[in-house]
Amino acid sequence: MWSPNIAYAVGLITTDGNLSPDKRHMEFTSTDLELIDLLKECLSLTNKIGYKKCGYSKNLCPRIQFGNVKLYRWLTQIGLTPNKSKTLGSLKIPKRYMSDFLRGCIDGDGCIRVYQDRKYTNSTRLYTIFGSGSLRHIEWLQKKITSLYGINGNIQKSTRIWQLVYAKRASIILLNKIYYSKSIPCLERKMDKVKQYLKS
Repeated sequence: MWSPNIAYAVGLITTDGNLSPDKRHMEFTSTDLELIDLLKECLSLTNKIGYKKCGYSKNLCPRIQFGNVKLYRWLTQIGLTPNKSKTLGSLKIPKRYMSDFLRGCIDGDGCIRVYQDRKYTNSTRLYTIFGSGSLRHIEWLQKKITSLYGINGNIQKSTRIWQLVYAKRASIILLNKIYYSKSIPCLERKMDKVKQYLKS
């Protein structure tokens, strides 16, 4: 079942996806249509894109719903559950595909911040940030990334979620692992932000 595309899709589902209690259907919601198209491509989906209300706002967000009993069972076997936002813990992600999974997480609820340093005008700040409503999941991510890549990130509490934050030096190491090729599924605008730091 595992492949770079599947691992990336698992990262997206982990952050912005939802497993229905009916043990068959899954849903992925995002304000970014490109992200939904990437998920469709990775999972070879032909389902149409619909719309639903986003959180507490009245705005409508694109979403895709799809049913697949085999995929649903497999996702639960690796650690995903219905209504996972605050209960998610560790996941069974093979080391070989961890970078693809992390890229999916970054494109989902994560972000990459690059901006000019106000104090040192010739220097830029770079932060790589993972987000989750579950502290257990963020702690697992922190330990996993340290174990695999030998870098340390700090856990912080924002208004609604927990964040795992990597500063510039650690980010450069991590981002070179995540963006290891030009032919991988990803949001191009996020990869474009850090092209100056990538070796490939």
